[in-house]
Amino acid sequence: MSGIEDITYALDFRARAPVRRENRTLSSDSQLSNSAGASRGIPRITRLMALAIRFDSQLRTEEFRDYAEIARLGRVTRARMTQIMKLLDLAPDIQEQILFLPNRKGLNERNLRPIVKRIDWDEQRRLFQKIMDSFHGL
Repeated sequence: MSGIEDITYALDFRARAPVRRENRTLSSDSQLSNSAGASRGIPRITRLMALAIRFDSQLRTEEFRDYAEIARLGRVTRARMTQIMKLLDLAPDIQEQILFLPNRKGLNERNLRPIVKRIDWDEQRRLFQKIMDSFHGL
């Protein structure tokens, strides 16, 4: 990577329950400019990686109690939230590659699950490269 680029994602998760408490919104700095049009060119795995990083930050600053609260607000299961958050177990350089990936047909979170299970980052890198090489031909 030769330069620094800013990537901004606007995320809007609203609970559709009766309004008993204030509606909390999960967003990235509340920047909603052209989020639908901008996200079309961004691979889904890149968006999931960015979400995992953002949610981790929000958990660390105690904006949210736990994965269950984020899952409820995002209207996904706790299991799905765990799958997304497991992306943080990838080696930092793999996370960076995912954040700057060109659109690759077929590359998704499910393909990365066997890699995430590995503790050794060198082994993760080898397996990730093998997956990336297999998608070069598509």
